[in-house]
Amino acid sequence: MRTNKVKSLWQAGKAPTVAWLDTADTYVAEIIANVGFDVMVLDMQHGMAIGPDRAALWLQAVSTTDTMPMVRVPWNEPFFIQWVLDAGAYGVIVPLINSREEAAKAGGACRYPPIGYRSVGANRAQLYGGADYYKQANKEIICLVMVEDIKTVPHVEELAEAPGIDGFYIGPVDMAVSMGLGPPAYRESKQHAEACHQVLETARNHGLATGIHCASPQEVLQRTAEGFVFCPAISGLGCFATAATDALREVQRGKVG
Repeated sequence: MRTNKVKSLWQAGKAPTVAWLDTADTYVAEIIANVGFDVMVLDMQHGMAIGPDRAALWLQAVSTTDTMPMVRVPWNEPFFIQWVLDAGAYGVIVPLINSREEAAKAGGACRYPPIGYRSVGANRAQLYGGADYYKQANKEIICLVMVEDIKTVPHVEELAEAPGIDGFYIGPVDMAVSMGLGPPAYRESKQHAEACHQVLETARNHGLATGIHCASPQEVLQRTAEGFVFCPAISGLGCFATAATDALREVQRGKVG
């Protein structure tokens, strides 16, 4: 089976470079994949009207390169996870996990028996992953569960013991909202920072990875230095809007007449 580059980097003590997209447009996917990120994540939860058919096409576009394709599924439902894994996703991020049972549900959907309950019947995944996909998928596929509520943080030790998961992915804005904060105020909150680091330390103690959604490349560098190992350097089509805005302003500043 094709080696999961992300897991290999984690095992070497390194953080992969991550791009996060909220569009399933295949041309955009090809452009970003050819930039050279280690992994790209398609956001089915908050992306623009992304269903399984469009996600499958996105996965095909990304896999023309060496970039690993992952998907944030819309909800913690096994059929979403099955769809994208069978179509060739090499990992999933599962939102709104608040208990060990929910984490185990997500982890089990990603693993074939006896570890989990994933149904055998991978279609495109075997073409992309290789003929021995069924034998190796439990080892190579990634399952990150999201911690997004401050009330979940005291129970994160229980989540870490759920079978089948590889780590946590923190949604900092949702966590802030659950604390009565909002962007960007939470960035100054000591309680918010402590909660994030409690998740990080718990994961470390259990040999798990921790990622966190980032707002800029500068934050990626900061978070990686703190020990987070899955931090998107771009998040959605904002990167295109930023480039377009910068180009427009530069032309306007130099406008003659």
